[in-house]
Amino acid sequence: MSLPIRAFIRSFSSGSIQRSAIKNVTIIGGGLMGAGIAQVAASTGHNVVLVDQTKDILKKSHSSIEKSLQRVVKKQYAEDPKAGEAFMAKVLSQLCTETDPAAAVKSSDLVIEAIVENLEVKKKLFASLDKAAPKHTIFASNTSSIPIKEIAVATKRMDKFGGLHYFNPVPVMKLLEVIRIPETSDDTFNKLLAFGKAMGKVTVNCKDTPGFIVNRLLVPYMMEAVRMVERGEATPQDVDTAMKLGAGYPMGPFELTDYVGLDTCKFIIDGWHAKYPNNPLFDPSPLLNKYVAEGKLGNKVGEGFYKAKK
Repeated sequence: MSLPIRAFIRSFSSGSIQRSAIKNVTIIGGGLMGAGIAQVAASTGHNVVLVDQTKDILKKSHSSIEKSLQRVVKKQYAEDPKAGEAFMAKVLSQLCTETDPAAAVKSSDLVIEAIVENLEVKKKLFASLDKAAPKHTIFASNTSSIPIKEIAVATKRMDKFGGLHYFNPVPVMKLLEVIRIPETSDDTFNKLLAFGKAMGKVTVNCKDTPGFIVNRLLVPYMMEAVRMVERGEATPQDVDTAMKLGAGYPMGPFELTDYVGLDTCKFIIDGWHAKYPNNPLFDPSPLLNKYVAEGKLGNKVGEGFYKAKK
């Protein structure tokens, strides 16, 4: 975890983690990211409603959260199983599920969207939520590649709109990028920062730039590694070894691309290239396109730049 669970609990009782005005949180999207955000938010004392399209999806999301919490309890409460059971019961009591987004946001202080990376789908969602949510409710997107403002224009509360970009897996990764658009009010931005800190995250401030901070640097880095291989300058194995041993990176760029997903990288770079066609950092890669067309999408299918070990 980004902070040990016991540390979370002690921090809330002692007040060392900053409390935020945000108490009731609605998370739209029960996938890996949404479930992870829900787990950490509930673990840090927030009331959480997790929303997705069907009860079956939400059942799987809830099950994955339970399994994740069981691992936490096993690790953090090995010497005090009863305390671990109490902690898990408390966290799960803070979490409920809902298939109706409009009903879920009725008493929400913050809505976090973590659905498919499709601008029109996100805009349609937020336009409907804008009519259902109370006036004080803040909206945030967990998008990793779409400009926040392009989503926010679907609402009439752009002053209460920002970005909260978490990293996978959410319960482990410490960083949270907090993004503001020019219309985001200081009050909204400060509440988003306070919420991130209340979740135990280390927050960084960022304007609404392509990829924000991490992906804006990381995706061009991975793409240049692919171009080196396209030009015949090195092999994926040598590039990865060089960056791990020479730069101290925990993973090489090709290992990272396989982990993230080649299709995800292609989606991001294609979107940026369409928007900024004259920026060579965002040029598409024929080799990446070839691998994606062949279904070599990375770890999730067992083959990308590397084949999974059997």
